[in-house]
Amino acid sequence: TLSFLLVFFVMILFRPALSMYFNTLSSTESLTISNNRTLVSPGDVFELGFFRTTSSSRWYLGIWYKKLPFRTYVWVANRDNPLSNSIGTLKISGNNLVILGHSNKSVWSTNLTRGSERSTVVAELLANGNFVMRDSNNNDASAFLWQSFDFPTDTLLPEMKLGYDLKTGLNRFLTSWRSSDDPSSGEFLYELETGRLPEFYLSKGIFPAYRSGPWNGIRFSGIPDDQKLSYLVDNFTDNSEEVTYTFRMTNNSIYSKLTVSFSGYFERQTWNPSLGMWNMFWAFPMASQCDTYRRCGPYSYCDVSTSPICNCIQGFNPSNVQQWDQRSWSGGCIRRTRLSCSGDGFTRMKNMKLPETTMAIVDRSIGVKECKKRCLSDCNCTAFANADVQNGGTGCIIRTGELEDIRNYAADSQDLYVRLAAADL
Repeated sequence: TLSFLLVFFVMILFRPALSMYFNTLSSTESLTISNNRTLVSPGDVFELGFFRTTSSSRWYLGIWYKKLPFRTYVWVANRDNPLSNSIGTLKISGNNLVILGHSNKSVWSTNLTRGSERSTVVAELLANGNFVMRDSNNNDASAFLWQSFDFPTDTLLPEMKLGYDLKTGLNRFLTSWRSSDDPSSGEFLYELETGRLPEFYLSKGIFPAYRSGPWNGIRFSGIPDDQKLSYLVDNFTDNSEEVTYTFRMTNNSIYSKLTVSFSGYFERQTWNPSLGMWNMFWAFPMASQCDTYRRCGPYSYCDVSTSPICNCIQGFNPSNVQQWDQRSWSGGCIRRTRLSCSGDGFTRMKNMKLPETTMAIVDRSIGVKECKKRCLSDCNCTAFANADVQNGGTGCIIRTGELEDIRNYAADSQDLYVRLAAADL
């Protein structure tokens, strides 16, 4: 009995410390704006609760980094349906999470339609920042009933996926905030285009602003800077079930995220604890102009080290010399010599961001020699490249039609072979 009393006493003693942070919301509990209660993830990295931005009287439910000296939000539930005053409740209603406002009007819900479940439902903020709803007796990730990771705002965290779940048709993409102080949906999207060779586009409305280039086995050919980070592993999956990009951290004490900014940049930021600020690793499109979508027109490439920055590919001339001299490059370049279909050859362009891939044919089973043969035997083929640059290069991308949105890099990119008539080789 003494040992029981001792355990009981210890439990009473430490109970406040244990209940200060909790990460689970049961079906009988709620978070309200007035009680100021939050959920805190295991490991204390993320916090979920109601917030309002500095200049606004509107309230949102969101997730932010708990320990940082200033708020950095990574997810907002009701971004386009804010609460107009400080009456707001998050709770489980039936089998859904709901946010209720004035006179219990729903402003946001997980919108699940399911039969009556025998087990109770709980909501939980996980260590990686994923806010999930699950059956209370099943915490297997594949059995989540709903998860915030499937509905990103403007930020991609480690272990989140961007792209398509082909089984459910779900498309996960990023949408910028409207301004630095307004989390409602802004103008900029970062979204996967799943052609024969999937790649991401940053666009403003319907107008593309930047293209990531296709995945080349190591990274996207238009994002050449990530490989230097020893603590970060990129992963791209392209199979019958999903086409998705994700990244993970090998060191969990480092915070890193991808964000579409309200000003129209796709950025990687990593928290620098000694400086107490977010450190920008890269932002696309960069100030170099060569990242701007279709900067130089067809059959030309952008090179930051030349003046002007737009150059015709070998064997091509400006389609309008006068416009070209006035630095209006959208007309691009045209062939000097028409292709004869037989007797053509290739010029090798090193360290290129591969051209836009809508008109590409991909065969991952053959190598570069077979790829060259196949391109030569197809009179519509204008260029070819490896699909995967690992281990000396494998797979084959054959391009038909005009070559658009090409640029070169100083190093660390891949080769593009452009078809030319014999006279221009």
